Amino acid sequence: MSDRRTRLIAALDTRDPQQAMRWANAVSPHAAAIKLGLEFAYAAGFEAVSDIAAGRELFLDLKLHDIPNTVGAAIGSLSRISPAMLTIHASGGAAMVTAARKACDENFSAERRPLLLAVTVLTSLDDAGLAETGVQDGVRTQVLRLAELALRNGANGLICSAHELAALRAEFGDAPVLITPGIRPRGAAAGDQKRVMTPGEAREAGADWIVVGRPITEASDPQAAAAAIAAELAG
Repeated sequence: MSDRRTRLIAALDTRDPQQAMRWANAVSPHAAAIKLGLEFAYAAGFEAVSDIAAGRELFLDLKLHDIPNTVGAAIGSLSRISPAMLTIHASGGAAMVTAARKACDENFSAERRPLLLAVTVLTSLDDAGLAETGVQDGVRTQVLRLAELALRNGANGLICSAHELAALRAEFGDAPVLITPGIRPRGAAAGDQKRVMTPGEAREAGADWIVVGRPITEASDPQAAAAAIAAELAG
């Protein structure tokens, strides 16, 4: 059994600030961080993001992907929110990752500097879906390629499917922070995710954090659902 401490991020995917706050209050005893992403930020705005995140560790999942100057400026604008973690797309290229790193270093204090996390291949994509974008050599190869690019240019860690965790640990060791979405407790529906694992399997494979959304927020008792996942992670 791995002795890695794997922690839970609860994904609060809603447009409704009141609903997000209810979920945040329910899961906070069991989730070490909450995730707010595009759906919530676009609907409710960044003041609402700040309100929900107050007193909590925030994984701000905006998956920034643009020219380097724009990504750097966007990260500078996020300093007022002070997320614990934020995401970019590794496929934006070396210069974009470097600009993101520079913006994190220049716009946040050392104590509140967010982890810069690069998305490799979305967990909704499998080999066939990736091939439709013109990448013919498969998910695993592309994940390792983008991971190397992101880490070499200043990312603290990676967003990756649980199915690539072991390969990433073998290639890059313990240093990168690995955050894994697409986690489904045993018996839960996969939904639109193609590459999934259970919380315990992700822990054994080397995840530092797992991201769980619908199995918590669509449960009849979100607090109990989060508690059960946290217990599974604790082993």
